[in-house]
Amino acid sequence: MKKKLALALSMVMILSLALTGCGNNDKGSNTSSTSGGSNTSASTSTPNNETPSGEKVDITIATGSTSANYYAIGNVMATVLNPVLTKGNIGVTSTGASAANVQLLQDNEVNFAIIQNDVAYYAATGTDLFDGEDPYEDWGALCALYDEVVQVFTLNPDIKTFTDLKGKTVSVGASGSGDNFAAGQIFAEFGMTFNDVNPVYQSYSDSAEGMKDGKIDAAFCVSGAPTTALVDLAATANKPLNVITLEDEHIENLMAAYPFYAKTVIPAGTYDGLDRDTTTVSIRAMLVCRNDVPEDVVYELMTAMFDNQASLADGHAKFKELSLEGAVAGVSIPYHPGAEKYLTEQGATLS
Repeated sequence: MKKKLALALSMVMILSLALTGCGNNDKGSNTSSTSGGSNTSASTSTPNNETPSGEKVDITIATGSTSANYYAIGNVMATVLNPVLTKGNIGVTSTGASAANVQLLQDNEVNFAIIQNDVAYYAATGTDLFDGEDPYEDWGALCALYDEVVQVFTLNPDIKTFTDLKGKTVSVGASGSGDNFAAGQIFAEFGMTFNDVNPVYQSYSDSAEGMKDGKIDAAFCVSGAPTTALVDLAATANKPLNVITLEDEHIENLMAAYPFYAKTVIPAGTYDGLDRDTTTVSIRAMLVCRNDVPEDVVYELMTAMFDNQASLADGHAKFKELSLEGAVAGVSIPYHPGAEKYLTEQGATLS
């Protein structure tokens, strides 16, 4: 039975990705959607609590790069949930991840997004990454999904500790990304700045390719572990992959300065060549949406996610972490009314 389900999911995923390649790409992003009935587009304002009878709202989820977890998770949601949704229809767009997704929400180019809880906090308060900007208030949280682990990875055997990065070529994340901001915070904790290294501003998927070619010594990745790009790197590189351990003292300082951080252990064997447990910090991936998405659309989506968790987990392992307790952990912005209604009915204690 599981083999049949996995085969079915695979076939639908292939179709979904094929449709992705055929979509419009005005802003350099890939969009996939599974049609179903009459749709209300993401740019249509629907402030009422319910959708008109017989209509479906286009749920357009901003994710991340095509090699990252956000994009894969969004596609699994579309594959598994679209057949059971009656009020919404999920499509997925590839983006520059968290910070870019906030802007897409603000511009009403998408109505849902997966973002990091620290980036959500900065956007909602107009601080740090969004310093000097008006706080963004036109959105709400659905739930936290899973841990986003800060992984400083390298194939260079001479890099064993964080301070060994000095003088090396280090990818500190794409400019303006959550990875880039986390990198800056951790550099500061170790009394360093980007001036102490030769900084490269790339996504971690591009960084993995550059590392394989010997152009980059180390790189930052803030993503669920295992991360696809790192799995591929570890499997194809001729050198052991190392993820740098952060000492407890530095972890405690980071958690005191930035309450969205948590201590996390990456188990040995997570990647080929990683032969020891690695201690680091993590943040949380969150699903959010615009406040003008009707309450019943969000409520139905939340219900479908939890009712079909096993099928979602068959499509992507990160859905194994979905739980009512975890859904409210680390949520850094107010909830959308539809999500609040669902979580309250299920007995969750909202943060």
